[in-house]
Amino acid sequence: MDVVLIRWPSDEALRVELAQINHPRLLLVDPRADPPHISDIFEDWVRLPVSRADRNARVTVLEERCSLALPLVGGDGSLHFRGASARLSENQVSLMRLLIERFGAVASREALVASVWPDRGATAGNLRVMVARLRPVLLPLGLEIRAVRSRGYLLITSDRQPHRR
Repeated sequence: MDVVLIRWPSDEALRVELAQINHPRLLLVDPRADPPHISDIFEDWVRLPVSRADRNARVTVLEERCSLALPLVGGDGSLHFRGASARLSENQVSLMRLLIERFGAVASREALVASVWPDRGATAGNLRVMVARLRPVLLPLGLEIRAVRSRGYLLITSDRQPHRR
């Protein structure tokens, strides 16, 4: 996932927007500004002026740190996790965002249906079909969606390997 370079504090709005979707960002701190408070693993900072080598080193470390953390949905509809990626449909992106937000915990069927089809009368059956199609996409990334009877679905890391044909 590409790290976004943000001038700080002048581009605070962009910082907040990217933080909401857990997009990696490197803050380029104005020489006269106080250092920012860093609150998550998807962010780091460096004070300007900075050499290209130092900036690139910070970007590399941030990329590595993020790749080991939570799965991440990029703005282009791709899912990234532990150095691997996969393209998702628009509906799959909506579903994955909620599952990632609840990573390791159950997301209710109702909440998942509402996240994917907010204006339509979709059913739990529609959700089952989408999850069935998404599972083989996630397996090569080391992710798995498990059904939790009478409750919903759970996104976790997987120890399973994809079947080879």
